[in-house]
Formats: sequence, C-alpha cells, structure tokens
Amino acid sequence: MTAHPAPTPSRIQAAEPSESGKGGFILTIDCAESPGIVHAVSEFLLRRGCYIVDIKQFGDQLVRHFFMRVHFMAIEGMPTQEELRAGFAPVAEQWSMNWRLEPHSRKERILVMVSKFGHCLNDLLFRSRNGELPVEIVGVVSNHQTHQDLVDWYGIPFHHIPVTPETKPDAEAQLLDLVERYNVELVVLARYMQVLSDNLTSVLSGRAINIHHSFLPSFKGAKPYHQAYERGVKTVGATAHYVNSELDEGPIIAQQVIEVDHSYGPADLVAAGRDAECKALTNAVRWHAEGRIILSGNRTVVLR
Repeated sequence: MTAHPAPTPSRIQAAEPSESGKGGFILTIDCAESPGIVHAVSEFLLRRGCYIVDIKQFGDQLVRHFFMRVHFMAIEGMPTQEELRAGFAPVAEQWSMNWRLEPHSRKERILVMVSKFGHCLNDLLFRSRNGELPVEIVGVVSNHQTHQDLVDWYGIPFHHIPVTPETKPDAEAQLLDLVERYNVELVVLARYMQVLSDNLTSVLSGRAINIHHSFLPSFKGAKPYHQAYERGVKTVGATAHYVNSELDEGPIIAQQVIEVDHSYGPADLVAAGRDAECKALTNAVRWHAEGRIILSGNRTVVLR
C-alpha cells in the first residue's frame, strides 16, 4: 500500500482556504483488480455522509489492474482532510491500494522551464492567471534571458541559469535547490532545449512533464518543420509526456494532431506546430494537476 505524501501545511493553506473542504475532495486509487473495490470506496464515503460528484474508473484486463478517480462532497459538515485520510487508510491497506486524497480546490505548485521559444510559456502563464489551469506558477527557469520581461510582467520570479557542458552539474543543482525552496510539485519543460541528466530525471520521476513535436524520430535536429516541408507531410502534432532517462520517450500523457496540406509552407507548419504544442502541454498539465493521471509502467491512464 502506498499513500502519496500529503502536502505540507504551507501547501494546504495556499490551496485550501479553510478546513471545511469547500469544493470537496479528489480520491485517486490504483490496485490489483478484484471484485468489491468500488463498493468498498462507496461504503467508506457513505458512512462519512459524502456523495459522489464525479467518478471515472478503468479496469485494465491485460494486466488485471484497476484505476479510479472520485470527486466527492459531504451532504453537510465535510470531514477534514486528515480525518478522511486516517479513515481511508485501513480500506487502502485491505485492498493494497496506491492512493492519494487531496482537496478539489487545491492548486499544483509548478516550476516552468523554457529556452528561446516562448509560446508554451506564454500559454501557461495566461491560463494560470485567468484560472483556466488549477496551478500556481511559482517560478520560471531559463538558460536564456529572452522571456524575462514577460515573466516579470506576470510578477513571477525569473531565474536565469546558463548551461554549458562544464556548468551543467551546477545548473542542475541550482534547479533542484529551486524545486525545494519553492516547494515545487511539478516541473514543466515548456520547450526547454537542454537534455536533463539521468540523475535529475530520476529525482523528478513522475514530477516533470516535457513537450516536443511529433516528428520524432523521423525529423531530428535543426529545423524539423523545414525537413517536414521537404517531405510533404500531411499532419503536424505534438506529444506531452513524463520525463525519464530515455530522451523524449517517457510515458505519454497527451497528443495533438493538426491536418495540413501542400499549401503549407515551412512558416505555416511551424505555426500549426506551436498550436499543437500549446494544446498538448496545457492538457497534460491540467490532467496532472487535477489528479487524473496514474502511471502504469511506461504507460499512463488518464481518467478524464
């Protein structure tokens, strides 16, 4: 049985205005498939005066594993997060569940990393500010200063950390210091054009999302959209995935595909690719922050 770490009191205070559980809670579980799991969860909620607002579940018949996400609220007098966790622990132990229980209203604390291409960064900043994403961007890290004015305008701390082969270990140490200092829950590589070390990807396992165009592995290196134009591609797209030690091959979370034709020049393909990258990354960040993603080996189950 694995209970995911609870947020520190400072996190809860930032994401949850009161102990009343306004908005309810999200319970996410996965465990070996067995009859009675849904009944056990429903009975637990019923005994505490709670009702289900939304439920998504999936039983993977190939690996005999069960996944479920439940948004629930109380009829009156919502129990506290601590009471619910303490009460659910025996249920989780009985069924050997991996589980997590968080307030529905909480915001994921994210650190965004970017290089010279700013479209994904700009999209995340805008959607976070207007409430479309349940996240709080606590800082932006870049190996260039290209987007500092934009980040400053949003009132978010900007950290310029140059990277060279010689300074890469120190740069990654600075990044991990920021992750700890800001109490970061998710690192988002919004077109950050540096390869992370195996050590860093291991430390950030399940807590870092990357975005790349979906021409890989066909068009590698510089100017992939120009290469695609020369080959007369008929679709462009993007893939958002969790970061692991295999470059651009981590568990896939979200993908976008846009149809194109012979009339698209290289600049048109680049523009379409930007749209696809923004949409795929936004979806991935939203689903992660809402507790909709469960890792299953090198795959993800997204309970939408």
